[in-house]
Amino acid sequence: MAYQKLQGSNAQVVTPGVATDVIQFGSSNTRGCIIYVGAGGDLHVITTGGDEVTFVDVPTGSFLPVQVVQVVSTLTTATSLLAIH
Repeated sequence: MAYQKLQGSNAQVVTPGVATDVIQFGSSNTRGCIIYVGAGGDLHVITTGGDEVTFVDVPTGSFLPVQVVQVVSTLTTATSLLAIH
């Protein structure tokens, strides 16, 4: 069984962008991170596996336990997002 790591050593604010805006830490692209949702809503992401999906009604104060490389502005209504790597 695969183990999903829900802790990290880096965190940064994520602003949803176009589908080509890859989340970066420092000057390099991330291999994936989990997302903390400060204000709930829908979250449209691209996973490390290349899947583009929308998580509907993600609750305020929750973590999305999926390795994400992009948060896409289209269809994303959740705000106060943090990437944790």
